[in-house]
Amino acid sequence: MNIADLKIKILFVCMGNICRSPLAEGVFQAMLETQNLSQKFIIDSAGTSNYHVGDLADQRAVSVAKQRGVNLTHRARQFVANDFEEFDYILVMDHLNYDAVLNLGFLPHHPEKVFLFRSFDIDAQGEYNVPDPYYGGEEDFGEVIDIVSRASMGFIQFLHQEKLLA
Repeated sequence: MNIADLKIKILFVCMGNICRSPLAEGVFQAMLETQNLSQKFIIDSAGTSNYHVGDLADQRAVSVAKQRGVNLTHRARQFVANDFEEFDYILVMDHLNYDAVLNLGFLPHHPEKVFLFRSFDIDAQGEYNVPDPYYGGEEDFGEVIDIVSRASMGFIQFLHQEKLLA
């Protein structure tokens, strides 16, 4: 058995993999490190589109993350069929990309692994889309990092409740 098989594998997904999902990946990784849990996880992010494959995260995302002490070094990649097999949890940023992940025609489907990430945000108040800041300004990226921070905390609590973390 490979040591990676013992880790909880999480994939964050948005459309282009340059704004929301890299922010979620970076924030979640930083939270795990502060809680001394990073060794128990494999974290990655991907996009449902191929628009930005190989690109670094959007500079506005990098800037907002840096202000919060989060380092974004991820290069964009596209969600692929094997991701259903590789990851335990696929955390998607909005309904559009949630549907895209489930409707990509990959078999076998694993819908039980796919969640709207914001469903773990205790302040979501019924709004489960993480808004796409791509056409906005730095304040929009600040809102997104706040949302993914709350959702990350909620997801870690979920993992504790599910007895996946001690």
